[in-house]
Amino acid sequence: MNEVVETLTKIEQNYKLFQQQQFSFIRALERTREEAHDMFRPVSSITQVQCYKDHHCYNSTDRRILNMFISICNDLRHLCHKMERVHPGDSVTHGLLEKCKVLLNDSNDLTAIRATYPHAVVNYLSLEEARHRYGGVVSLLPIVIDSMWEWVTYFKRHLQTNVSRGCVSKKETLTSQTPPAGHLAAQSPVSNKKNVQLQDRECQRCGYEDPRLKNKPPWKPPGKHS
Repeated sequence: MNEVVETLTKIEQNYKLFQQQQFSFIRALERTREEAHDMFRPVSSITQVQCYKDHHCYNSTDRRILNMFISICNDLRHLCHKMERVHPGDSVTHGLLEKCKVLLNDSNDLTAIRATYPHAVVNYLSLEEARHRYGGVVSLLPIVIDSMWEWVTYFKRHLQTNVSRGCVSKKETLTSQTPPAGHLAAQSPVSNKKNVQLQDRECQRCGYEDPRLKNKPPWKPPGKHS
C-alpha cells in the first residue's frame, strides 16, 4: 500500500508540472491539429493526442509536452493494475478503479467530462476552447488522480483495518499452536530419564555388561575405612 501512495504522489507531482504548462499543451494541440487539417473536431481521446504527436508534430517543444501528457496517462494506467493487485477491495474501490480504467482507455470519448472545483483547468480556456475543443482532454488527468486518491482514502479507512485484523488473527493462531519454550525445556529431563531407564532394561534382558562397571570399586558400607 505504501508503494501505491508513493507512486501516486510522484505522478501527481508530474501532473502539477504539466498543469503549469497547460498553455503550451493547448498551443501544441492547436498547431498539430492545423497540420492534420483537423480543426473542427474536438480533441476527445488519448489516441487522438498520440496521433497528433506521432504524425503531425514537427516542433520539439510541442512533442515534449504532448509526450508528457501521454506518459502521465500511461503511468496512471499501470497504477490502476497495481492497485488491483494490492487488494481486490469491495464494490466502492472496484467502482473507482473501473471508472479510472474507462477514462484512461485510449479510445474513450472525453468530450463530455469536465473537472470542477477545486480544479481550474477549464477556467484557463476560452469559452470556445472549453466547450468545443479541449475541455475534456484537460479534465482527464485531475479527475483520474482525484479518483485514485479517493480509492486510497477509502481503503485506509474501511479495508486496511480488516486486513490488519486478519493478519493478527493468523499470527495468534500460529502462536497458540506452538508450545512455549519453557514447556519444552521442562519435558527434556523427563524424556532423557525415560530413555536411560529403557536402555538399562534392554541391557539386562540381553545380558549385556556395561563397560562402565568393570573398573568400578566394590561397594563398602559407610564409615571409616583403612
